[in-house]
Amino acid sequence: MRFRNTFAGLVIMGLSAGLNAQDYAAGVDAERLASADTQQDAWLTYGRTYDEQRYSPLDQINQDNVNELGLAWFADVTTSRGQEATPIVVDGALYVSTAWSLVHAFDVRTGDSLWTYDPRVDRAKGRDACCDVVNRGVAVWDGKVFVGTLDGRLVALDSADGSVLWEVMTVDPEVPYTITGAPRVVKGKVIIGNGGAEYGVRGYVTAYEADSGEQAWRFYTVPGNPADGFENDIMSNIANTWTGSWWNLGGGGTVWDAMAYDPDLDLFYIGVGNGSPWNQALRSPGGGDNLFLSSIVALDPDDGSYKWHYQTVPGETWDYTATQHIMLADLEIEGETRRVVMQAPKNGFFYVLDAATGDLISAEPYTPVNWASHVDLETGRPVESPEARFDQTGVGAVVLPGPLGGHNWYPMAYSQNTGLVYIPVTENFMGYVADNEFVPDPEGWNTGVDFGRGFQLVMSQPEVPVNAALLKAWDPVRQQEAWSVRHEVGTGNAGVLATAGGLVFQGTRDGRFVAYNDATGEVIWSAPTQAGVMAAPSTFMLDGQQHVAILVGAPALPNGVEATTVASTNNSRLLMFRIGGEAQLPTAPAVTVNDDEFVLPQINATNELISQGETAYNQNCSVCHGPMAVSLRPDTYPDLRFSRRLETDDTWTAVVLDGELRDAGMVSFSEILEDGDAEAIRAFVINQANLFAQ
Repeated sequence: MRFRNTFAGLVIMGLSAGLNAQDYAAGVDAERLASADTQQDAWLTYGRTYDEQRYSPLDQINQDNVNELGLAWFADVTTSRGQEATPIVVDGALYVSTAWSLVHAFDVRTGDSLWTYDPRVDRAKGRDACCDVVNRGVAVWDGKVFVGTLDGRLVALDSADGSVLWEVMTVDPEVPYTITGAPRVVKGKVIIGNGGAEYGVRGYVTAYEADSGEQAWRFYTVPGNPADGFENDIMSNIANTWTGSWWNLGGGGTVWDAMAYDPDLDLFYIGVGNGSPWNQALRSPGGGDNLFLSSIVALDPDDGSYKWHYQTVPGETWDYTATQHIMLADLEIEGETRRVVMQAPKNGFFYVLDAATGDLISAEPYTPVNWASHVDLETGRPVESPEARFDQTGVGAVVLPGPLGGHNWYPMAYSQNTGLVYIPVTENFMGYVADNEFVPDPEGWNTGVDFGRGFQLVMSQPEVPVNAALLKAWDPVRQQEAWSVRHEVGTGNAGVLATAGGLVFQGTRDGRFVAYNDATGEVIWSAPTQAGVMAAPSTFMLDGQQHVAILVGAPALPNGVEATTVASTNNSRLLMFRIGGEAQLPTAPAVTVNDDEFVLPQINATNELISQGETAYNQNCSVCHGPMAVSLRPDTYPDLRFSRRLETDDTWTAVVLDGELRDAGMVSFSEILEDGDAEAIRAFVINQANLFAQ
């Protein structure tokens, strides 16, 4: 642990006129967090309240006047990767994190910058981040702003000036852990998990004393090496659900996102991720449930001790995490009011559990599913489709949902107005074929899945499923869809906010911020954002007016949208809306996109070189840029078949080996690729581009 009373990283200050540092106190304590639902002038924690419903009782902005909503102010941020954080508002300041774990503080009235904190994460760390160098938000408590950094630190900043009060490394820096999730503060403890399951790590969640950074407790989510002894009886017990030498492969089970807290039950809930590797036949060759993978686990927030768990996917093998948004609510079920936990995890089923015991109440598919026919309510276990579980025999399976999940990290919302849950749904699929040449890679992905053969399996099907993104209103009592809206662009989605004004707010990947009728899904209002949107908005009262804030920015600009800032080429900004707002986004681009016709290089490589490139590409590039060089997420990651970097060896190696785009997050792979691999990958991508052109 390292404690600092001086500035760490880089802090840039610029206090608003007429105010001083003491005015931005972030005076949050246990009583204020517990009563967050009544704090109309604030958005105090990631999901607004401990129950994470993302529902606001504010109704000044409503169905009748939302068409008068306008931009009050905007502020550019300084990173151009994915922006996923929910703005936190308290005591006159707005705090938001951005890509690369930067934290920005703004005067909430004017949009003036108060300070910016840069933790100076080594850009090479981007290689360990499975799904971009994002950060989903900060937590506030007693004059402090807490952020988890991509390289595994938990940092406490002074809310008034951004100076570092304390800092602790939460992971072994020699192991490829990352942090992308938002911390939570419960009973004076800051709780944070981590990511990295694909890279061969063992998951856990840790609580630190908010005042000092001293570790209070740690809860592991999968058992370690039995020869080292188990941390507690729970780890000893769940080790019986594993086989083989899983500890040599890490095991996985990282807690990289979902958390919630019930003050009345005094239970803290975490969502646990996928196995490492994905392929259970490699991870636990004798089978078994592999607890606590893909589980919701309830803990005692005082000491981190285990209370109960519910596993959504026993023996997880498809990257079906249960780290998606967890929320608490009171539902009337069969004439009885039940306190419940609700989750729509990756596997495609919507779960309603008893919050006190973890007992399953109901589970139904909210999106197309073929890996299981249903969930048995008596046993609580899914009834798997035998053909969905791929194995080492080489028999593959096309499975829905795919690893993007029916619902990923994008926060959903529950409306106390309608009783509906609004879910950012993704319809997707993947061909899973076991990698029969799997060798653990301490510096790369460890899925145990052959992405190239999986892609070929999909292409061999008589009918290929359709990828899509939807906003779906779901009745959690009846377990059925109320309405849905299909988005027009890509498979990317965005987080959601519901309000008592009868509105559901969500951004889109084609560059709009939209308000829907919460009962029908009708679009009532929209405004351009000049950027794709992934993050969820927040809302609060300020000087008698309701405001809505949203951070926008995705790794690629929507079609037809030009960059308008030099610092942030995807127009990443914080946007603040209110009734009567009259601010305007920039109209004249400071940077224009080169629209010269792309000349496709001709293929002149040998079959041997192309084959070498296919193997190297699928091992190192396919997760972001798509299997077989076909981007599945062109709205997020470039399709390399159309990259001008293909035109010469020099322009290609400048990025792949020399790290020319390092500051943008595409770090050098010179220490990972074998000799000749960069040239071979280029040859393979050019070949794929020529096949497409034919």
